Amino acid sequence: MRYAVIIEKGEDGYGAYVPDLPGCIAAGKTREEVKKLIREAIEFHIEGLKEDGISVPAPASSIEFIEVAA
Repeated sequence: MRYAVIIEKGEDGYGAYVPDLPGCIAAGKTREEVKKLIREAIEFHIEGLKEDGISVPAPASSIEFIEVAA
């Protein structure tokens, strides 16, 4: 499965979350670190859902980039 992941740059590093998996988040000092951590978080989150007998939500979000004049 492929989930959309939002990565945001903050003052002290990066944060990431998955819109289709509420509560699935990660934070890291670098973009590469947060990408690694969110992948692990997604796997852990899905494993937990399965263990609890909860259906794993299918990916539904998509990413679109819209250009605007600045």
